[in-house]
Amino acid sequence: MRILFWGTPDFAVPSLRSLAEEGHDVVGVVTQPDRPAGRGQKLKPSPVKEAALEEGYPVLTPDRPRGEEFMAQVRALDPELSVVVAYGHILKPEVLELPPMASINVHASLLPELRGAAPINWAIAQGKEITGITIMRMVAGMDAGPILFQREVEIGPAETASELTARLSEIGAESLVEALALLQLGELEEREQDHALATFAPKVDRTVARVDWARDATAVANHVRAMDEVPGAWSLLAGEPVKLYRAEARAVEGGLPGTVLAASPTDGLLIATGKGAVRVGEVQPTGKRRMAALDWIRGRGVVGGDRFE
Repeated sequence: MRILFWGTPDFAVPSLRSLAEEGHDVVGVVTQPDRPAGRGQKLKPSPVKEAALEEGYPVLTPDRPRGEEFMAQVRALDPELSVVVAYGHILKPEVLELPPMASINVHASLLPELRGAAPINWAIAQGKEITGITIMRMVAGMDAGPILFQREVEIGPAETASELTARLSEIGAESLVEALALLQLGELEEREQDHALATFAPKVDRTVARVDWARDATAVANHVRAMDEVPGAWSLLAGEPVKLYRAEARAVEGGLPGTVLAASPTDGLLIATGKGAVRVGEVQPTGKRRMAALDWIRGRGVVGGDRFE
């Protein structure tokens, strides 16, 4: 099958690689333009672009996937099907419908739950124990198309968003290959989503990532897991932002929310919440690397009685 692949982050790379491994003809790859990165702010290609160039695929990097020039480039590639995996832009109907077999998407939730840009983060933040992968036929509405294939996946009790993202990227690739095989055999049945059950997973950013210590310990721990590794859950300590990682809820009471209840090599870093407390395993103070909370404690970065805000 002649496939035009659309994707940008690391999450999409296993799906791209799986297509050629299964004998499909990847006629081209559309990804976002190179972006400044690192301290030097040098232009860096997307992970999908790097993988595509390694395989020798033609690569398109439009600022916006629209306009007659771009459409002419896509027509020239003559795809039968578009496969979209975390590309990063909403595609117009004329783009979705250009391939004769239309366009399908690999989405990291069990639709209609968690439509949108950050389904993995919000699945963890909301305390879900089950998520999954959905392969759907794309329509003009965001993540609203008919479901073609789904696979459920359990979320580990301490699993972070970055860990779950890596795991779901591989499961997504496997699901994509299976769905395409069924599609070619004519055994793939579409199932309309129940739009009344739709929930949404908007993009997470620094504002969303700030910790609300008034919430209960489980909610705070889930939030910290959900924001790992980017953008990173954070809170102010003595006016300086500190990122927090590897939080676990503890049935410990005492102190105003955000108060450091313990900061020692034996007890670790324990912080009060609205109900209970969380033990934080790793931190990243301003201007420093991510480190074990015990190393920060030994360096006198925090002491009992300090308060996060």
